[in-house]
Amino acid sequence: MPHSFGEDQLDHLENTLDPSVVANRKQGGTQVAYIQAWHAIAEANRIFGFGEWDRETVEMRMVQECETIIGKGKPYEKPGFKVSYVARVRITVRAGDQIVTREGTGAGHGIDADMGQAHESATKEAESDAMKRALMMFGNPFGLALYDSSRANVKTPRESKANSRGLFEALQSGIRSQANEDAIRNWWKSNLQDIRSLPQDWEEQLSEMGADMIAKWNDHGIAA
Repeated sequence: MPHSFGEDQLDHLENTLDPSVVANRKQGGTQVAYIQAWHAIAEANRIFGFGEWDRETVEMRMVQECETIIGKGKPYEKPGFKVSYVARVRITVRAGDQIVTREGTGAGHGIDADMGQAHESATKEAESDAMKRALMMFGNPFGLALYDSSRANVKTPRESKANSRGLFEALQSGIRSQANEDAIRNWWKSNLQDIRSLPQDWEEQLSEMGADMIAKWNDHGIAA
């Protein structure tokens, strides 16, 4: 990842994927896990910043159009249309003084009694699928973690306070023992998985402790 991304952005991009945002659908007889398009856009706004990234559809190509029967069983069957599109989307991110681009290709399918509606459904799905595949190249928060069958980078659900108090106290001691800003940042990255497993307010307390320590060092002119 280019160094022009800020520290907070890198932390987000290197973070694990929250399992609560993962959806599932049946495809070819198996369950497929994915993140929804609206969530991918929300994550891009949160991590890159509003106005700091763009989406461009650079190709939209129809690969199938045919008549079909829609509905299951009489009297619900009726004539309709089936269409498929392939799209390619480019994501451009302004990261400091650098421009970072990634591209993804996706497919979309539409089945409807109205041909126009079938085309609309297919093109929207193809564009959304291609966008998610392009964003996925930036890291786990955009669904990259789902391509690993071990799910090693899918976040472990947060533990209760009763089960994690010992870990919280150990992490408090660990962050207090750091000698400068660089040491805190390296310690945070090394312990990120354990930190993310804590209840939300305890994670925030650790973050505030680190920020307060860094602020005091800077106020006293202590070099990181």
